[in-house]
Amino acid sequence: MWSSVAAEVPDRPALICGARTVSWAAFDDRARRLASHLAAAGVGPGDKVALDMTNRPEYLETFFAALLLGAVPVNVNYRYVADEVRYVLDNSDARAVVHDPAFGEAVRTAVTDLETPPVCVLETGAGYEQALAAATPDGPWSARPPDGDDLIFLYTGGTTGMPKGVMWRNDDLYRALWQMARPGSEPPDPAEAARAGKRAGTCLPACPLMHGTGLFIALSTLAGAGSVVLVDAIGLDPALLWSEIERTGVEVLTIVGDVFAHPLLHALDAEPDRWDLGGLRAITSSGVTWSPEVKAGLLRHLPRLTLIDSLGASEGLMSRTASKAGGDIKPARFAVNERVAVLDEETGRALTPGTDEIGLVGVTGPIPVGYYKDDAKTAATFRTVDGVRYSIPGDYATVDADGTILLLGRGSACINTGGEKVYPEEVEGLLREHPALADCLVVGVPDERFGEMVVALAVPTAGAELDEPTLDAWCRGRLSGYKRPKRFFVVDTLERSAAGKADHRRMRTLAAELADGADR
Repeated sequence: MWSSVAAEVPDRPALICGARTVSWAAFDDRARRLASHLAAAGVGPGDKVALDMTNRPEYLETFFAALLLGAVPVNVNYRYVADEVRYVLDNSDARAVVHDPAFGEAVRTAVTDLETPPVCVLETGAGYEQALAAATPDGPWSARPPDGDDLIFLYTGGTTGMPKGVMWRNDDLYRALWQMARPGSEPPDPAEAARAGKRAGTCLPACPLMHGTGLFIALSTLAGAGSVVLVDAIGLDPALLWSEIERTGVEVLTIVGDVFAHPLLHALDAEPDRWDLGGLRAITSSGVTWSPEVKAGLLRHLPRLTLIDSLGASEGLMSRTASKAGGDIKPARFAVNERVAVLDEETGRALTPGTDEIGLVGVTGPIPVGYYKDDAKTAATFRTVDGVRYSIPGDYATVDADGTILLLGRGSACINTGGEKVYPEEVEGLLREHPALADCLVVGVPDERFGEMVVALAVPTAGAELDEPTLDAWCRGRLSGYKRPKRFFVVDTLERSAAGKADHRRMRTLAAELADGADR
């Protein structure tokens, strides 16, 4: 696909990062040279190529090079320390690693204790550029035909347990990304898609490429012959992000819920006339709750925007829903359809709409092969029901009479208090409606009487006053007594990852410590 685009529109920008612009022709050429360099080192079809980088052109060049070789791109969280890097390299059987200089010490320490170290460890910068300059764009690998069965690995965040490598067939991921926006249709062949990309757009993934949300929008944009704008910086700088959107004419911005949207809105509120954002057409979000209040705030500044919520996970892409100015801005609701169903946990049957039954959201169609080296977790997540294979990542939900899905949260985060199940996302959704709340997390901590106690950790907006009585009053009358947090603790940060994910284990420990201290 990408090679076809490069041949069709060679001069169009493929990657923009600060002062650097990489045309489609250069993107293709650099990836081909890197493929030759890796092949000369001993990397071939089926071998794993680990990427430990921030959002920079080399990330997608390495991804492209791996695909050309028939090798398997493997994401590494750039926040990982040496032991965590070692785990991913060992678990994935990494044959090569391409990394930023800032992560060199962690990578070098990680590979020293591996039983089978990578045959190639390449650092971006001078060594990377020298390797490309010395390599040919037409190595022996170039005679190999494209293969839709080639794999792409996506290691999950690992907020519960160790990261798991989700295995996507190249063709399945391409089709799933296409069908996410165009349900019921099949994607065109590469050459046709390249020709159709004459009006391709420009996107900016504000979240890391090392996680699914950022990677998937980049892959989709490039598959549509578009341009990807990258901000090579760790952490969210709202002013920098809006400035890059203005400078490069970004049309689609991708974020992770309120974790990103709230600071972005705060920047617009503080300086409403600073940026010309007239070219921005849409903001897409996935992975974390995006509250109606923050959406409405963004639309006050940018009334032409379409705000898109995506339902999905590393294990499967499901559905989308959109909000626009002038409409009734509500929490995102997704509908069951030919690909998405809510299934009974025991029998696998589809739930009857309009009942109070709770089931698990499942998606069929193009979905991953399974988890690498983990047959038990593969069998638990990827199940066949009445001859149909589903991916069931673990999201509990009910189905309303009109077929819309009410998400309740992940089973791994479910709180059992006095025999009742509390799904944190339902409680968090209500709390996020409070105008003085920037972020929150609801967890269960050990309780002698009820087994677990519901506790909320709340981060106030900048300059706002927030306390336990205020939050308790906000929940009373809006939540059943057993769902209402017994304690509310105001904290400075939830220490979310760059992708907006919370470390639930760490936050449960913090909540338990705060609760224990408050009881003394």
